[in-house]
Amino acid sequence: MTRRTIPWHRLLPRHQRLLVWWALAGLGIAAPWLIAGVDLPWLQRQASELSGCRVASVYDGDTLRVECGTEKLKVRLHCIDAPEMQQRPWGTESRNHLRAITPRVVSLRIHDTDRYGRKVAEAFAGETNINLEMVRAGQAAVFTRYCSARAYDRAQHDARAAGLGIWSKPGEQQRPWEWRGR
Repeated sequence: MTRRTIPWHRLLPRHQRLLVWWALAGLGIAAPWLIAGVDLPWLQRQASELSGCRVASVYDGDTLRVECGTEKLKVRLHCIDAPEMQQRPWGTESRNHLRAITPRVVSLRIHDTDRYGRKVAEAFAGETNINLEMVRAGQAAVFTRYCSARAYDRAQHDARAAGLGIWSKPGEQQRPWEWRGR
């Protein structure tokens, strides 16, 4: 008994094959947008970890200088954008809050290096994500252009609803990227 195989192009009529082709093409085009808001660990770039970094200074609400062993790093906090120091009183309040919640020694999860040579990282005090705490306290906005983590969006929503920090009254302090652009 010989088994006869049917060529794939005869399994479906031409108009149905075109329908399947267009459906797959549409899915392929839409896939990046469909998964952009989903936190999939296998999709994210592997982050490097540094622990035992001594905080040398807090420059503003989203920038630290740290010493990790013999290496000195300038760190831009990932996913957040704090008011600039010239945005009074918001910039000073944001920096002071970051100083208050940051211990002398932190761990870093480095995601990238920005165009200014700063390491873009999440800073941790034990298990506490300092970046996320800045958003929860209303001392920084989520920089959605560079962040897709849902936890930050939820924290910002709660801080806005409670009227904390930069959300206590309307203004450009809520979107530092717009203030810098003018």
